[in-house]
Amino acid sequence: MRLRPLVLLCLLASPANALTFQTRLERVQWQVEGDQFECRLIQPIAGFGSGEFVRRAGEQAIFRLQSPERWLGAGSATLLAAAAPWQPARGDINLGVVSVGGGEIPFNSTQLQAGRLLAGLLEGRSPVVRHRTLHGGDTLEIRLLPARFGKAYEDYRACTAKLLPVNFDQVRQSQIGFPSSDVVLDPLGRAKLDIILQFMRADPSVNRIELDGHSDNSGNRLLNRDLSRRRALAVQEYLVANGVPVEQITLRFHGERYPLVANSSEANRAKNRRVTMRLAREATPPAPATAAAPSSEAPANGAPL
Repeated sequence: MRLRPLVLLCLLASPANALTFQTRLERVQWQVEGDQFECRLIQPIAGFGSGEFVRRAGEQAIFRLQSPERWLGAGSATLLAAAAPWQPARGDINLGVVSVGGGEIPFNSTQLQAGRLLAGLLEGRSPVVRHRTLHGGDTLEIRLLPARFGKAYEDYRACTAKLLPVNFDQVRQSQIGFPSSDVVLDPLGRAKLDIILQFMRADPSVNRIELDGHSDNSGNRLLNRDLSRRRALAVQEYLVANGVPVEQITLRFHGERYPLVANSSEANRAKNRRVTMRLAREATPPAPATAAAPSSEAPANGAPL
């Protein structure tokens, strides 16, 4: 495998004769990026790419590597919170394995692993990934350094404090329950809708809503169908009253036809009294170009209009 000069400068020999990517201590920097949907805490790694902690709205952080070149072979890599060289008595903390695949982001850690790595960085430990190279199978180590971490972590925490309570994957399909035979939204249903509305105000690209009303089998079919319609209407009216254009909403009602669970107990019947809400992003066609208004000025040559 041929290595470019820049890469060669970044490969250090570890005690286990592994190829190690890490940035020189004096050049270590942390970057914080993000918005109300996602925050990222990133350390560039010379010759490799970057290591980054990513926290999406509504979730805890995960740790991942990003590299434009595929260095890691497929398989399982070991994740460590490594002690600093000047603290040999502390020992490394083995955080288990991560499954390595292809692409520029070869793996995502668990949230628990990422949390322990962040705690380790605050203690002066280094996140370390140990695996084998894609070509040749040589032992490979990628290391982040804890230098200058404190201030960057404060900025990252400030970013995460502004995250929305949920992300799109968490609200793209929701169940609004009706625990009794009523058709009126209860406080829990309104609270769920308020969270969804908060997300939609932050992300205007979410512009389609499908509402499907359902009932249990307690009444006759015609009554159940009407109950499911009125429940879907109750959700629609709440959305419209809070600024959602009615033309973005599709409403259907199904009565007792599609139960979530068998109507075999009161608890199960309560689960079936619901409105399913689905969110989607639908591309909107561009507005048609307006024709230029005819000029009211006379032609330059003085000819009549």
